[in-house]
Amino acid sequence: MRIRDVMRTPVVTLTPDTTLRDTARLMARRTVGCVVVVSAEAVLGMVTDRDLAVRGLGAERCASAPVGEVMTVPVQVVRPGDDVDAAYRTMARSAVRRLAVVDEGRLVGVVALDDLLMDVSRRLSELLGAVSWCVLAEPPPAGRASPG
Repeated sequence: MRIRDVMRTPVVTLTPDTTLRDTARLMARRTVGCVVVVSAEAVLGMVTDRDLAVRGLGAERCASAPVGEVMTVPVQVVRPGDDVDAAYRTMARSAVRRLAVVDEGRLVGVVALDDLLMDVSRRLSELLGAVSWCVLAEPPPAGRASPG
């Protein structure tokens, strides 16, 4: 499976001068846990809800402080055509939960640990479904192929 199959689009972006308050409001309105900080088309950083809490509120920053002060840099990236294993390796190596997906220098998506966990869950469900039919020694329901 490829990154493009699990990534989220469209990406919520903002500029580094956006205030912490406006960033939090945007994240709430769009129901996302992270936003990507950009300038023109260049990815500058990523801000998570945790960044706002720990580096913003926890560090007693003013709500009108620019988000550029709390963003995570550098942003870890993968390409849409990469295998999802590349995302697992990048997350493990860099200890992050979200990656920007960049294609030819352009931001095209975000992949989060949750997206990868959903993929694992789906794969396990498919595997367990196939195995359960073998164990039960019953034919699968109509329209479902018998495991080979």
